[in-house]
Amino acid sequence: MKNSKPTILVVNDDGITAPGIKTLMDTMKEIGNVVVVAPDSPQSGMGHAITIGKPLRLDKVDIYEGVEMYKCSGTPVDCVKLAVNKIFKGKKPDLCVSGINHGLNNSINVLYSGTMSAAVEGAIESIPSIGFSLDDYTLEADFSHCVKYIRQIALQVLKNGLPGATLLNVNFPNTAAIKGIKICRQANAKWAEEFDERIDPHKRSYYWLTGVFQLNDHGEDTDVWALDNNYVSVVPVQFDLTAYQAMPILNSWDFNV
Repeated sequence: MKNSKPTILVVNDDGITAPGIKTLMDTMKEIGNVVVVAPDSPQSGMGHAITIGKPLRLDKVDIYEGVEMYKCSGTPVDCVKLAVNKIFKGKKPDLCVSGINHGLNNSINVLYSGTMSAAVEGAIESIPSIGFSLDDYTLEADFSHCVKYIRQIALQVLKNGLPGATLLNVNFPNTAAIKGIKICRQANAKWAEEFDERIDPHKRSYYWLTGVFQLNDHGEDTDVWALDNNYVSVVPVQFDLTAYQAMPILNSWDFNV
């Protein structure tokens, strides 16, 4: 009898030993056949970086019993690319899930996130993809209150699919008192960044990036509002970055001057 369970690729950016990926892996095991491919070390903030200047390593590991797992020397996007090309050999999984990230990837953070970029790469490969993140940066983060909603969202995606060139960015508030799920838009915000300058023993300057999250959007339909009000935020994301509303303006310009 043919096994009808879906095949699910699990990736992340916090590294293969991060607690978040263990929770996501265990949740996906209840739904389908799981393959884990994750970086061998933390890759937070890597965005959609790929490795082109050095060779990549992909090694099978035996960390958790009964799960096919691989560690990759590259970025989260490298993990998805290698999984599709070398592990699945072009026969794509039914679902790609990334996370659970230690820390939010709401609003503008989606552009910097390795977690979300792995999910974006899955969507580029026409795999229904979801990125999951929790508002807790600690290694001791409690992901238990996320499990119910992760399962619900994953099952809905498997059942209904996603619109073309679209994936889901899912963020969880750091509370067990979750009110439910909100479908949201990405809040308009940015990081007001500063660089803390210090001097090394050789009298040379070096810099630590610091910053404050600057919210310029107080709408009640955003991911920031949902999280602040103890809802799970679900934002449909597209990787087509074309600003279609700007095209008529540009077409009105006279380029012959």
